[in-house]
Formats: sequence, structure tokens, C-alpha cells
Amino acid sequence: MTTTPHPAGPPPHHPDSARGYAYAYGRAQEHLYTYGSARGYGYGYGYAPGPPYVAPPLPYHRLALITGRHRWWRPLAGTGLLLAGAVAVSLVVLLGGEILGAALGRPTGEDGFRVWGGVGETGQALLALAMLLPVVLAAAHWAQRRPAGTLSSVTGRLRWGWLGRCALVGLPLVAGSFGVMLLLPGTGGAGPEGSEWAGLGNFLLGLAMVCVLVPFQAAAEEYAFRGWLTQAVGAWCRSPWVAILPQAPLFAAAHGWGTPWGFADLVVFGLVAGVLTVRTGGLEASIGLHVLNNLLAMGVSAAIAGALASDETAADMDRTAVAVDVVMLCAYAAVVLWMARRRGIRAVSAGADAAADAGAGAYSGVAR
Repeated sequence: MTTTPHPAGPPPHHPDSARGYAYAYGRAQEHLYTYGSARGYGYGYGYAPGPPYVAPPLPYHRLALITGRHRWWRPLAGTGLLLAGAVAVSLVVLLGGEILGAALGRPTGEDGFRVWGGVGETGQALLALAMLLPVVLAAAHWAQRRPAGTLSSVTGRLRWGWLGRCALVGLPLVAGSFGVMLLLPGTGGAGPEGSEWAGLGNFLLGLAMVCVLVPFQAAAEEYAFRGWLTQAVGAWCRSPWVAILPQAPLFAAAHGWGTPWGFADLVVFGLVAGVLTVRTGGLEASIGLHVLNNLLAMGVSAAIAGALASDETAADMDRTAVAVDVVMLCAYAAVVLWMARRRGIRAVSAGADAAADAGAGAYSGVAR
């Protein structure tokens, strides 16, 4: 059987490139989108394997398009998978706690569940959130058929050096704002009046739990909101603002309904983190900020008797604490964006240049 070679001329117009698709000839046998069998374009009586699809440079919020396999329904399917996974991991953590509690003879509370105390129950909640991280990565790989690393950054991986620099910048800012909240009257940051020392043993146990689980919990929330939701909307809309805006109120709502000021603060946090994610091309800046904030807040709570068992979240902040927090968020964003410009942090994917160097497999949709 004979085949007709690939016709001359560029393929269909890509929504993010005025010059059409970029091609990497010499890798025509790779299992990517090809003209012929993959697209259904047959010429004569056979199919000619065409060159693999290589995306043009894309900003972070458009990375769902990086393999060329985007369809309008894929973000919806992935979101459904993410929600189902969230319910599943919550049930797994709850069931595991009940089984372990029964084995250890833990008492049963009025709700019929095993009682673990403030440290144990907070640990269960953090663990359930942390377990969302593999669920989000799986949604990108299975539902959108793209490398899971594209949720991390435009380079296809988490840039640890950049994350460390963002954390170093954020540490004095977050610590300073938290200290101000503790000193100002009426902020609610210092805990209830007459707070008692939790005791060295309880403090060390709570602090260990916080240090182990909070980085994964905060990162999972960033991957879900600033990562998945931003890129899901960005798959449909070219504007970065349209992609950034929806995740902020959803992030605030996920923390519960407290005061209007607390809700507004969480929305501002989501917007600042979203802007940093798109402008720096990855989740590193938002992860660093989120981890630092939660580590300091929950680390202090571990020192106060009963504080880890409290139901209060950032949604319960009053306006004085919100004013301090918003100033810190704006300062952090300004410093990180200045540092990103100075260091030349990549904000768009490498596109065809990366494929020429790393091979077409980098865009094949296989998670590394």
C-alpha cells in the first residue's frame, strides 16, 4: 500500500499563535497528534504519519493546551474527577481514623466518631486536604491528557530554587504581620483571653504534626485553586484575568463563612496568589506564601491549650487583622514580582524550542 506524503503548508491556526503550529521534523513516528490516523485526515488509500504537535509558547493559564489534545469538555471532566477524589480521600481518612481508633480503644464522641483530641482531629483534616495533591495531578494527566508537571509551572516542574527564594522573601513579611496582629487589641489573633500554655509534650506533638502536614496541605490547595481552576478556565479563555478571577471567591468559600472581612481577605489572598502564579509562570510564589502563613498561624496555635481544636479559620478575621494582612500580601507581591523580573523567571513555556532540545515526548501527555 502506498501513502501520500504530508501536504505542504502550515496546519490549522492555533489560538495562541499568529504564526500557526510549530513543527519538529525528524520525530514523525512519536505517538503525538499526527495528520492521518490521529486527526482522521487520509490521503489516497493510506495514512501518512505527520510530524508531532509542538505547542507555541504558552502562559501559565493556557498550559492545558500544551499537548494539542484539549477539548471543551476536558476541564469539566477533570473538575468532576477532582470533586469525586476530594470526597473519596475524605472518606478514606475518616474510615482510617475510625479503624485505628477502634484498634487503639479511643473513646466515641456524641456524633458517634472516635475522639482524637485537637491535635489528632486537626491532623486528620490536614491529611485529607494534603491527599488532594495526587488527585489534582491525576486529573491533569487523565482528564486533560497532559503532563501533570504543567500544573507546577511553565517548565513542567516545580522550580525549587525559586520556591526557596520566595519563601525567604515571605518569611519576614508574614512573621511581621502576624506579630502585629498578636500585639494589636481586638484582632482575634492572640487567641482567647487567659490562654494557657499547652504543655511541652502537647506543643511538640502539635508542632510536629503541623510541620509535617501543613506544607502538603497548603501546596494541595494551591494546586487545586491557583493551578487546576486557573488552567481549567484558561483552557477556554485567553484573558489571564478571566482565568484568575473565579478561583478567588471559590477559595474563600472553601474556608467557610465567617465575617465579611475575613471572606474579603481570603478573596484578596486568592487574587494576589493568582496574579503571582500567572506573572511568574508557576505556583512557587503562592505555595511559599501559603505554607509560611499556615505554619506560623498553626505553630502558634499548637502552643495554646485547645487552640488547634478551634473551628476558627482565616474566614473569621476582623477588619483590623484584614488591614494588616492585605498590606503584607501587597508587599509580598511587589517584592516577588520585582525579583522575578530581575532574575528573568520564565513566565511562558518554551514551546518549540523546548521540543527541539528535550524531544517531542516532553509534550506527549505522559507525566514524568
